[in-house]
Amino acid sequence: KKAGEALGIVVVESGWGSMLPTVVLAHMNPIGPAAHSNKLNIGDQIININGISLVGLPLSAAQTQIKNMKTATAVRMTVVSTPPVVEVRIRRPDTKYQLGFSVQNGVICSLLRGGIAERGGIRVGHRIIEINGTSVVAVAHDRIVNMLATAVGEIHMKTMPTSMFRLLTGQEQPQYI
Repeated sequence: KKAGEALGIVVVESGWGSMLPTVVLAHMNPIGPAAHSNKLNIGDQIININGISLVGLPLSAAQTQIKNMKTATAVRMTVVSTPPVVEVRIRRPDTKYQLGFSVQNGVICSLLRGGIAERGGIRVGHRIIEINGTSVVAVAHDRIVNMLATAVGEIHMKTMPTSMFRLLTGQEQPQYI
């Protein structure tokens, strides 16, 4: 890349409860150096950049480290390739058992520590995009709550970080760094 050129990426938090607390690649400028490298994918977790660990850093600190690479002509990243969508499986034998999380407009906003949802991989700050094979992207809050309240057996859900969802659906404009 050229000195002074931004990498052309947007990163978001991996979400509370993530196995690896680091930033996730949420968007790439199609004409930026990161996209041209053909080595990165949406959903990749960035572990370090030019030898500087991003693991455990707050989002703003990780973004600062990435912005600091603007002056560099070569940037090396260590990433863990992960799909942008998290697949969650929750076992709930009966509706008398609480799922252990709350949802507002499709976004998981709280989680009961040690509950069946946490054990199944639910993450605070993620947007639910599918429940038992049914897309809930354009489904009203009350319907999502009802689907979850009445679900029993093995419940399959797909989620992704809300900020990534908003970028990918055009609800937010990317601010590349």
